[in-house]
Amino acid sequence: MPYLLNTWYVAGWSEDVQPGALLTRTLLEQPVLMFRDATGAPYALLDRCPHRFAPLSLGKLSDDGQSVKCAYHGLQFDGHGACVHNPHGDGRVPAAAKVRTYPMVERYGILWIWMGDASRADAALIPDFSLIDPEHWHVGKRYLHAKANYVLETDNIMDLSHVEFLHPSTLGTPAVKNALTDIRQDGKTVWSMRQTVAETLTPFLYGSLGYPEGTLVDRWFDVRWDAPANMLLIAGGTPTGQPRSEGRESALPHLFTPETATTTHYWFAATRPKAMGPVGAQIAQKIADGLSMPFTHEDLPMLEAQQRAMGGADFWSLKPVLLSGDAPAVRARRVLDKLIAEEQAQT
Repeated sequence: MPYLLNTWYVAGWSEDVQPGALLTRTLLEQPVLMFRDATGAPYALLDRCPHRFAPLSLGKLSDDGQSVKCAYHGLQFDGHGACVHNPHGDGRVPAAAKVRTYPMVERYGILWIWMGDASRADAALIPDFSLIDPEHWHVGKRYLHAKANYVLETDNIMDLSHVEFLHPSTLGTPAVKNALTDIRQDGKTVWSMRQTVAETLTPFLYGSLGYPEGTLVDRWFDVRWDAPANMLLIAGGTPTGQPRSEGRESALPHLFTPETATTTHYWFAATRPKAMGPVGAQIAQKIADGLSMPFTHEDLPMLEAQQRAMGGADFWSLKPVLLSGDAPAVRARRVLDKLIAEEQAQT
């Protein structure tokens, strides 16, 4: 399927790529090898030796930690894709002995990768996820692998009306269907806004917000979407009648990168301020664990069932019936479709 290439995708949490180790992932149907050099700088290469096309991930890092050694014939490639050692013959390195590299930036505790034209990679285009920067926040990080298209994942977060029906014991209540909703667009960024009034929450939500059970709460879900599928959910609540400024909220990133047309890498997290000390770290992990249950056992089965029901058909070709809550997800789809069409027209 067509993907937006000249943009930043998430390749993993920072800790996914450990010093002295190799990590390979399929991103946008491309096998990508990631590693850190001796200084800790992250690099991403096509996971394919140009000699006999063996996966470089079957090899190992060189003794100095600066290059990857192919397990098949011993060619070594540095983080810039250049062959730096040929153990055969006179040691001359063939001019074509190069591996494609992908620009990679480490920011907000996330490894970002640019899968398109490397000359256009601009770190300033990385969306603002400072609300989960580990320098200032305790972050409970999690990962899921979904057997569903990544845009279905976007739809799921942009339209949170589903929480009443799919997550009735954890995240949803009957008040969600009556929420006040709004949609906003700022350039290429789309916002989905949902506000409940006088809501009686589930025990899980009372625990997450820290309000006594039975308290009537005005709750909000503000979801920011940036292409291709990098989303930040600001979820919070305040006792009914009190201003939002008096309430409590959390930043919950939902980051999706296509593995293939029908499988997706899914990173999400929960946060608490570093100022809370060790208890903040414990709470962030507890909330992340709590979210893992509905995400793993309710969202994923539904999205994967959707994907099976759709088969290989294009979403729009099936002529989906649209409800009022679909407006933000449809807007994000339209923005993404337009960006992909414009990029393809340019190339």
